[in-house]
Amino acid sequence: MAFENLSDKLQEIFKGFRSKGTLTEKDLKEGLREVKLALLEADVNFKVVKDFVNRVQERAIGQDVLKSLTPGQQVIKIVNEEMIDLMGSDNESGLIYGNTSPTVFMMAGLQGAGKTTMAAKLANMLKAKGKKPLLAACDVYRPAAIKQLQILGEQIGVPVFEMGTDMPPVNIAKEAIARAKVLGCNLVIVDTAGRLQIDERLMDELSDIKAAVNPSEILLVVDAMTGQEAVNVAKGFDEKLDVTGVILTKLDGDTRGGAALSIRAVTGKPIKFSGIGEKMGDIEQFHPDRMASRILGMGDVLTMIEKAEAAIDEEEAKELSKRAMSRDFNLEDFLQSMHQVTKMGSMSSILNMIPGMAGRIKDTDIDEGAFKRLEAMIYSMTPEERRKPQILNASRKRRIVKGSGTSIQELNRLLKQFDQMKAMMKQFGGKKGRKAMMRQLGGLGKGMGPFGF
Repeated sequence: MAFENLSDKLQEIFKGFRSKGTLTEKDLKEGLREVKLALLEADVNFKVVKDFVNRVQERAIGQDVLKSLTPGQQVIKIVNEEMIDLMGSDNESGLIYGNTSPTVFMMAGLQGAGKTTMAAKLANMLKAKGKKPLLAACDVYRPAAIKQLQILGEQIGVPVFEMGTDMPPVNIAKEAIARAKVLGCNLVIVDTAGRLQIDERLMDELSDIKAAVNPSEILLVVDAMTGQEAVNVAKGFDEKLDVTGVILTKLDGDTRGGAALSIRAVTGKPIKFSGIGEKMGDIEQFHPDRMASRILGMGDVLTMIEKAEAAIDEEEAKELSKRAMSRDFNLEDFLQSMHQVTKMGSMSSILNMIPGMAGRIKDTDIDEGAFKRLEAMIYSMTPEERRKPQILNASRKRRIVKGSGTSIQELNRLLKQFDQMKAMMKQFGGKKGRKAMMRQLGGLGKGMGPFGF
């Protein structure tokens, strides 16, 4: 997960601040020296780090923080506020829509940054918000890009306009707008070509498309895993195109996070979205305050709630809660509960939004494949066995594990987990019960067996 090492180091430094009843100026400077090193190791731009640490130090000393009753907490509060300011404000992260229809968003970026996938993710997200998008395939130099966009468009139910690889991209972009009007689409997302590096030919082509379609947003897609290079790329594109915002991809990967903390400070352009996984729903609006909270190990409860509201059917959840508090809760309900949680994303991404767990859960700590095995075992049961798991004797268990390709040990752990969840949900009910369910499903530690305890 992005920021993992940075988050660990900052939490260790903050622990030192909190442990002291009083803080001297020397303590503050030593702690901030460690903060500076942690940020530099996370590949944050040197000038950005220097200015950041100086501002924190000036505020801490100037506001008599060191003389307060809780100096450690006050310093952490200042660090949090300055980190939010570094990444911008929520007022900057909204999309700009034109006065005419269709609105045009233009995607730009280097080859390999995930631009085509991100165009589809953005279309999928905006479609869910009531927009009628059309995707325009203007990357004529990579035939696979056109095919990829068509496949993704079909997957999310969004039309894709393409004219093959022989037409100039600027013509395709203009024709896509005409086609959108015919189809009644009010948004066109133009997927442009990328290069391995910024060059004059690429910039001339993008400038021509910009002049032809007058996009209200020019969204630059950059790979967060490239660190400082992502900042240099953003600066280069912005100088030529005057981009309106940045989308960071692969923030769920093993990246040090320096790009997210540097791009706005260096370019002045806001980060509007981030890619946090492979699925079409794995795109988030970028909230500087929430990202700062994640980096500092404070979790991100608001995003978790939004994910839950978007993924979980409220009526279905209420019905499950009622059944959980009765004697009728069975393995079919258990499977339904599991599906609701997994709709929110990977377990590691969910758990890292919980305060106190942020930055501590790695993808390698979670056996995501455990869900598939659990599902296979339940589907290998007869309807009667799912509704009355108490009838599972030795011969029935042997049949189930043979049919699901699992083991007796895994099946027994599943049944034990089911019994514990049923007891907790019956005891607490409602939201507390669902939280208990998430804790159970979140125990899928690699070193704790496939269903973990």
